[in-house]
Amino acid sequence: MLIKSKLVIEMDKTKKTVRTRDFIISTDGLLFASTNYIHPEDRIICFLRYIPDENGDREKDGIRYSKVGSEEAYAYLRENHPDYLYFCDVTNVEMMGVPIDKVERIIKPEERLKGLRETYYESINEKVKNGEDLDYKEELLSKLFDLSDFFHYVAGINYDDLGISGSILPGLQKAGTSDLDFVVYGLENHRNAIKAYKDNKDKAVFIDELDKSITLNRINDDFWDFVYDKRIKDDSLTKEEFAWYEERKSNRGLIRETLFDILATRNYDEIEGTWGDTVYEPEGFAKVNCTIKSALGAFDNPAVYTIEDVEILEGPDIEISELASLTHTYAGEVIDGEEVVARGKIEKVLKNGEFEKYRILVGTTRESLNEYIKLSTKDTASGILHKGGCI
Repeated sequence: MLIKSKLVIEMDKTKKTVRTRDFIISTDGLLFASTNYIHPEDRIICFLRYIPDENGDREKDGIRYSKVGSEEAYAYLRENHPDYLYFCDVTNVEMMGVPIDKVERIIKPEERLKGLRETYYESINEKVKNGEDLDYKEELLSKLFDLSDFFHYVAGINYDDLGISGSILPGLQKAGTSDLDFVVYGLENHRNAIKAYKDNKDKAVFIDELDKSITLNRINDDFWDFVYDKRIKDDSLTKEEFAWYEERKSNRGLIRETLFDILATRNYDEIEGTWGDTVYEPEGFAKVNCTIKSALGAFDNPAVYTIEDVEILEGPDIEISELASLTHTYAGEVIDGEEVVARGKIEKVLKNGEFEKYRILVGTTRESLNEYIKLSTKDTASGILHKGGCI
């Protein structure tokens, strides 16, 4: 759904409309991804993903774009558009946010998927049925449509609760590199989607209503180098560790040699709170050993784990009761009862001005350098990971 700011952006409506994984196109032609469910009065909390660049490797409507990482995004805005940066009084750090008067359009994953299905579903399926060749865009959309059909029929999720984010959302997909950032709305729906994939990996699932089979595969060895290099930018996880966790949590796979992620976003009735009622004050960094008490929110954004039996390995001697991750590399990483080691930024959490808890936040940059959540000990096919160490 494209929402023109001059017509419908009333502040209250905007804040209710924009959810995690929506994209915002600014009046300066910058493309941001929303990173929050709740936003302040004057801007939308988000992160810069694509910038206009005459030498960029992606193109739409005659304009070329480049994808940017964390450091490049901050440096670009600081030099060219400093009004998109501000010191946030909730997180107490510098953040990105599109000012309300700079919002040109909001693109929503669920509406994008619906529009693509209405426009291309029948024609692409007809070409497949007739054995005709598909171009790159059609082939990628065919895989997207099969994903949505699989989670609709196998997991029982309404099409209205499914969407597509990532490069396809603004139409900047790139041949040979774009994957499928598939969004499932509603935390219970997301759990059902994960289960449906986990129970049917590498199986040809026949769907009577469509008179066809759909196969979702586990990631094979040929893809692990690519996925690992894309997600991990330091030595916090070895490739063997990363592959072990990813296979276990079952939120990433392959459909006809294209990678897909199963991402969770809350339904509107699951979103609680107002901007500013919870404040996060940075208190340095810490490394801890702990036990996972509850991983109920492990696939939310941020991913949240409540913890107990905490041993401080590095950092101040305080009582830490929660781990949170802003990067989905560490979403779903561990489960109830497991002993883990984690390193990240300490935050003091204040609720309506009163102290609530201390937590460790992982993913303070998109690359999560030297920040992680992983098992303290575990067995893998490659050997044993010893406490806090590597294979």
